[in-house]
Amino acid sequence: MRLLIKIEELCVFGLSLFLFAQLDYAWWWYVVLFLAPDAGMLGYLANPVVGAITYNVVHHRATAVGAYVVGALTGTPALQLAGVVLLGHSGLDRVLGYGLKHTDSFQYTHLGDIARPRQA
Repeated sequence: MRLLIKIEELCVFGLSLFLFAQLDYAWWWYVVLFLAPDAGMLGYLANPVVGAITYNVVHHRATAVGAYVVGALTGTPALQLAGVVLLGHSGLDRVLGYGLKHTDSFQYTHLGDIARPRQA
């Protein structure tokens, strides 16, 4: 099952690259902005609850899709770019095992505990 989920998330990352190619931006924009969604981790400076909320809002697919769709409907390419980058970043994060966070600790995600090796 984990392999199937990783393949699915890799496809989401591929979709973000495809959508980015439809925009009128140089490829370096994607590369430069790719780690920007990790700014959502700054909420952990307050406490784990705030950190989980800020991280999850930025890494949630609805945020990415919403930004892209609103950008497309309003003719705002920068918003489409933000949505595409968020989608690609969250997809690749999930391929690597970093899921949405639980409020008790950064290491506990909807994909499991990232601090411990997964068993087959």
